[in-house]
Amino acid sequence: FCVAPPPMAAAPLYCVCRQPYDFNRFMIECDICKDWFHGSCVQVVEHHAADIDVYHCPNCEPIHGPSMMKKRNNWHRHDYTEPNDGTRPVQAGTAVFVQELQTRSFASGDEILVPMHGSQVTQCYLEREGFHYPIVVHDLDGLGLKLPPPLFSVSDVEHYVGANKVIDVIDVARQADSKLKLGEFVKYYYQPERSKVLNLISLEFSDTKMSNLVEVPEIARKMSWVENYWPDDSFFPKPFVQKYCLMGMKNSYTDFHIDFGGTSVWYHVLWGEKIFYLIKPTKANLALYESWSSSPNQSEIFFGDKVDKCYKCVVKQGTTIFLPTGWIHAVLTSQDSMAFGGNFLHNLNIGMQLRCYEMERRLKTPDLFKFPYFEAICWYVANNLLETLKELREDNCQPQGYLVDGVKALISSLKTWLRREVRECFEVPDNIRPSRLIKALTKEIRYLEDESNKAGKSQGSAEWPLARSSLEKGYQAQRAARRKLPSNLDVLELHTLEVLKRLEVGPLEEVKRPTSPSTADAIQGMLSMAGLLCQQASAGGDILQQHWWSSQGNSNSNSSSDTWDSSEPCSAPRSPEGEDGSLGEEYSYRESSLSPPLHPSKRHAPNPTPISNQATKGKRPKKGQATTKQRLGKIMKMSRHKGLFL
Repeated sequence: FCVAPPPMAAAPLYCVCRQPYDFNRFMIECDICKDWFHGSCVQVVEHHAADIDVYHCPNCEPIHGPSMMKKRNNWHRHDYTEPNDGTRPVQAGTAVFVQELQTRSFASGDEILVPMHGSQVTQCYLEREGFHYPIVVHDLDGLGLKLPPPLFSVSDVEHYVGANKVIDVIDVARQADSKLKLGEFVKYYYQPERSKVLNLISLEFSDTKMSNLVEVPEIARKMSWVENYWPDDSFFPKPFVQKYCLMGMKNSYTDFHIDFGGTSVWYHVLWGEKIFYLIKPTKANLALYESWSSSPNQSEIFFGDKVDKCYKCVVKQGTTIFLPTGWIHAVLTSQDSMAFGGNFLHNLNIGMQLRCYEMERRLKTPDLFKFPYFEAICWYVANNLLETLKELREDNCQPQGYLVDGVKALISSLKTWLRREVRECFEVPDNIRPSRLIKALTKEIRYLEDESNKAGKSQGSAEWPLARSSLEKGYQAQRAARRKLPSNLDVLELHTLEVLKRLEVGPLEEVKRPTSPSTADAIQGMLSMAGLLCQQASAGGDILQQHWWSSQGNSNSNSSSDTWDSSEPCSAPRSPEGEDGSLGEEYSYRESSLSPPLHPSKRHAPNPTPISNQATKGKRPKKGQATTKQRLGKIMKMSRHKGLFL
């Protein structure tokens, strides 16, 4: 026989609406009847419930009177009911804290901000220069950023997003989160007197009509991992973190934090003003930040006092700021403001992004405040970067350094996550084989390292002989300078002087005298020895001597001193029968005692020490130093004066 299942117990009903419990709706318990009521049914909003000491529901209120509110005893503690005895320090976000913050002095943000024009903020620029310091842009032109007009109001946001949109707001004085409908927030925002400071910083509107009014900056779109690597057929829902609307009331304060997953951030202040307190993400500062974040008295310590420098940056209406990966920052809203912003992961700082994510895990950050499916997108990125490295290797191109470093950091994190698979929920996409992917990435990195080592060795072996060769050339030049070998021109000049000494016959005569054969042979010999005599064959087969000065009038002749530094004689083709042994005749210096002494008025100044042609080749003469051409002209002038040439 069959036994019928017992009837299911009916779900308990609550509130005046007699509906079952709904964890998505705020409820409050009556301290008299112990029944639970939806806040929206009894006109109690969540952030006001914190001020109620004893709650009386609508059924109990006629009998027991209205609810009793908490009594405020201080303005500097999150729990304002604590006694104000001066023993407890000021906590972040309270009215006293905000007043003190505005009187503090900080390093100027101009020390770290990089002011740029919108058209300059490109992927090429950031890949070349790096993205390590905040960038500020004062004009929308060139950013590719589309926004509503400055008159766009909080009511307009409600119109485009919907009044029933449930949002998370921050009660600034208590630094506590609470849920609220957007319509309720807008209603409270327009109240003439506000008992609380509420800050709305997490309204992501990509799935609303307002999304059509906003276009993310071009640089964020081009570099975003989600936009570039997230597949359309992914099992995991696509993260939407690129379009946020931030509406803050005056004196709203967000304490120091790093944006989830180490994402980079873009902010644009549509109207109002925001003040950023920025801290560099150095190793020391990140260690201090992690320690501060995990301390039980975190709200009582101003983190800016724990680091070497905290920079103050005022972002006015119409200004856009880009914060790089890992920058620690707090934000004060100095006046009612509306801003738009977004977060994006990218390839430039992969290592820092992973470090921030691991810090979030150690700090046990709630999932609500973490980048959605961070590990999943890292697997997608790793799979795409593997293809990129393969293509670069096939094209024989070296990947950029930041990409190689990023892949190395990614491999390390993927291995760690893979070891956690058994113990924790894993975010590996179905179409990715994790072990094979890690192995392939490791192989590509090893190949790059091997090629780099080979290039380093070959470069080092090439540089050492080159350096040694340069030293040897230097030593040779020094030895040549020490020997001071005479050039052909020096030999010609000295030989000419010797000939003139032998032919000295008295005062200079301005008459042309025929040259004796022996003298002509001597002249031909010394010109041939100096490489300054060109030979031409006459029609009759005789060799005609063409002297160097016969071409002086030719306007096409090369006047450079390099022409005269050549050691090769200029020779024209000649017939074998016309060769003369006179050109090969060698001359040696005579003893000066064998030549008649010169008249004192005709004695020449001593010649300068000869220098090797190799030492002066290709160089211009120093000031006051005669060129080769000038020296030859001087020699021939002396020879003409003595009647040696016709």
